Amino acid sequence: MAIIGPNGSGKSTLAKLFNGLYIPTQGEILMDGLNTKKQDDIWKIRQKAGMVFQNPDNQIVATIVEEDVAFGPENLGIPPEEIRRRVAEALAIVELSEFADRAPHLLSGGQKQRVAIAGIIAMRPECIILDEPTAMLDPVGRREVIDTVKKLNKKEGKTVVLITHFMDEAVQADRIVVMEKGRIIMQGCPREIFKKAEELKRVGLDVPQVTELAQDLMAEGIDIRPDVLTVEEMVDNLCRLL
Repeated sequence: MAIIGPNGSGKSTLAKLFNGLYIPTQGEILMDGLNTKKQDDIWKIRQKAGMVFQNPDNQIVATIVEEDVAFGPENLGIPPEEIRRRVAEALAIVELSEFADRAPHLLSGGQKQRVAIAGIIAMRPECIILDEPTAMLDPVGRREVIDTVKKLNKKEGKTVVLITHFMDEAVQADRIVVMEKGRIIMQGCPREIFKKAEELKRVGLDVPQVTELAQDLMAEGIDIRPDVLTVEEMVDNLCRLL
């Protein structure tokens, strides 16, 4: 699931509510039936819901990659042999096995963020919440991280909540939630959401460029689907017109 919304809409606040970093002043937050207001549940909640933040440099605590990935499981009291196995598996999932003995500060931004994700994977959460994990990365780093996120969801079966302001990332989600001023104003699959271009623009959000192009072509009387989301779909639609 992708969560989008203008600055100040409450996206990051919601992420921190999910795993008890913030406690709600009204209502309740339940994570798999556990209430974040109950102190006895907080530890269990944070084992179920792992968080990855915007700046990878703020999440890395060790001087060697494999030691950083091992930090979370060590704090859970996992036996050393199991930790080594989890670290190896996590680094393999994010495709950083060959960097296990490297210093994190020598890695690229995308690689650092993948190390942070590996540290969460090693703790075996059921849900991974990513709060704008690509905001500080270049296009190559963004692609590395999003490919990893998709792999976690589709191949590893992890529930993923991705908070992003990049519409091309939101397009790849199964479901999108749109927030404004702390409230959900829309939710649905990407095709349903991005067909509502004018509503999105009203709250200060963009739509994918190819979707906007499709709607401009429709306005000119060209028979294009209004819910085109990718370049490949646009090419297919245009080829059908020939």
